[in-house]
Amino acid sequence: QVQLEESGGGLVQPGGSLRLACAASGMFFAHDVAAWYRQAPGQQRDLVARITYGGSTNYADSVKGRFTITRDNAKNTVYLQMNSLKPEDTAVYYCNAWAYGKNYWGEGTLVTVSS
Repeated sequence: QVQLEESGGGLVQPGGSLRLACAASGMFFAHDVAAWYRQAPGQQRDLVARITYGGSTNYADSVKGRFTITRDNAKNTVYLQMNSLKPEDTAVYYCNAWAYGKNYWGEGTLVTVSS
């Protein structure tokens, strides 16, 4: 059974940093595509960053140059390093992954950027 578990969310001041982690069980991130999405209150869930099994990455325009997605194959964990955070980055962040032809979601972790 595939499970994704996010951690690292919390309250941070504007300009601050957070690192989110997504640990997987029942699958291997190195074998397929993993991504971070976010959903702000009353808004749709949007792609933030994606990393392929080959290590290629792409980002939403709104986070380019501030966020970095990485993968640790030994720990089977995907990270999202978020720097220079803005109030508009406030959202629930979800880990997403493809495995064995199916798509999986984590439960989400809340990031609040506020002074």
